[in-house]
Order: sequence, then C-alpha cells, then structure tokens
Amino acid sequence: MRVNVVYASREPNRAAVVLEALKGAGMSVTSAQRAKEAQGLLANRGCDLLLVGQRLLDEDGVEFVKGLRLKGPARQLPIVAVVEHADQPAAAPAPVKHAYALFGRSGAAASAAPAASAPAKDRASLRLAFFQAGADECLSLSWDAAECLARVKAVLRRTQASAPEEVIKMGVVELNLTSYTLRVSGRRVPLTSKELDLLYVFLSSPNRVLSRPYLIERVWGYNYFGSPRTVDVHVRRLREKLGAAAKYVTTIPCVGYKLVPPGAEMRR
Repeated sequence: MRVNVVYASREPNRAAVVLEALKGAGMSVTSAQRAKEAQGLLANRGCDLLLVGQRLLDEDGVEFVKGLRLKGPARQLPIVAVVEHADQPAAAPAPVKHAYALFGRSGAAASAAPAASAPAKDRASLRLAFFQAGADECLSLSWDAAECLARVKAVLRRTQASAPEEVIKMGVVELNLTSYTLRVSGRRVPLTSKELDLLYVFLSSPNRVLSRPYLIERVWGYNYFGSPRTVDVHVRRLREKLGAAAKYVTTIPCVGYKLVPPGAEMRR
C-alpha cells in the first residue's frame, strides 16, 4: 500500500534530501507551508503520516501539533517533527595549563563556558516540546537521510500495527477517526477539516446543548477572532452534506446547537 505523507513547513526545500529519500522508498509526499493548507490536505486526502517543521508561515510547529492532538479526527495520525539540528555533545573544557588560571583572568572564560552549551540546550528543549505536544518522533536535518527514513518507517510500523480503526457511529452516520473520513448510509461524504472537527464535537456530545462560543473554542481554537456566525455557516454546509441525517443536528434558538441521536427525545 502506498504511504501518503504531508510535510508542513514554511521552508519545505530545506528538507529536500529527506523528502527525496521518502519518495525513493515509494512514498507520496505533498508539501504545505501554512497550517490551514496542511489541514485541508489532511481533510481531503488520505494521509498516513504528517511531518511538521519548526515553523509554518502562519503558525509555530509545536502549537500546530498540539492543536491537531486536541481534535478528535487527527489525534491518531502519526506525526513526525523535523528540526534543524540534533543535540550535540558539549565540547570538553580546555585543559588548565597554569595554576594561576584558576584565579583572576580565568573567571571571564569560566563564566562564558556555560553559554556555549545554550544552543544545544535550546535544541533539546524544542525536541522535548514536540514530544510533549504529541509527536511520535523527532528528526533532525543534520542526520543522515537513511537514518531519517529508517525512523519514519519505524513510526509507521508502530502506529499501523498497534492502532485499530477508531469509529464513531450514530444511526447512518459513521465517522472514522483513523482515516479521517465520513460515511452516511455507507456512502463516502467528503468534508473539510473544520466540518469534520465540528461533526466530531457533535457526535462526542450527544443530547448536549453546545453554544457557539464553545464550538468556536473546540473547532477554531482560542485565538480565533472572527464572527460567531462562522459556526452557522459551517453547520449549514455540514447539514447539506449529511442529507437525511441532518435532522440529528438541531438548532437551539439564541444559544447554539444540539445533536439528538435517532430514537432520543429532544429536551430543552
């Protein structure tokens, strides 16, 4: 089976050698420079692996990974971070040639020594931040391409072997969180990333009134400053695509929306 890879980074060409190694191994690689573009690729194409650089044009790489892990449809997706350099061992201190080097002028040199290890410490902190955000692996552009390829294959083996498909079903609606796809009455229905995230929130909170501010926080994030009516636009589009199953998503006047499973009575 062909592995589809999306690489999200503001400078995808910097990882050209690694990406060529992935292509040489039979993988399909698509690049995106913005988080929104990457999310669109995840929603509209089958993606088996996501590579994320340190920075995207519109978002920090760590924050992008953290946001994906907080949302249901992407939380099972294998994610590999890509940083500029790996940690390097600190250089050994220069040997002391004279006894008086322990005093006087040597103080300036001694105080400067810890600063030399600061970049390595920063790199370690960045890799740790990616792991804490939810990345499965963290590669370095300073590593050999063959090692990067081997690590990517190891991630795919772990995730593909240990992660069964996670599916949420409600009536004729079937949302697959592993493949990031929706089926209604057995028919594949294409949705955008926001529509999928919105549907996931509804399906995971049945019979609960969800206000527009709550939906914005869950789907668009804390930093969204647009109109709350954006929710209404996306709900309308989602209903159009759900067809007969749209009746499950009920409007609560002046508040928001509520998903009522089939057979459940609505209570206000």
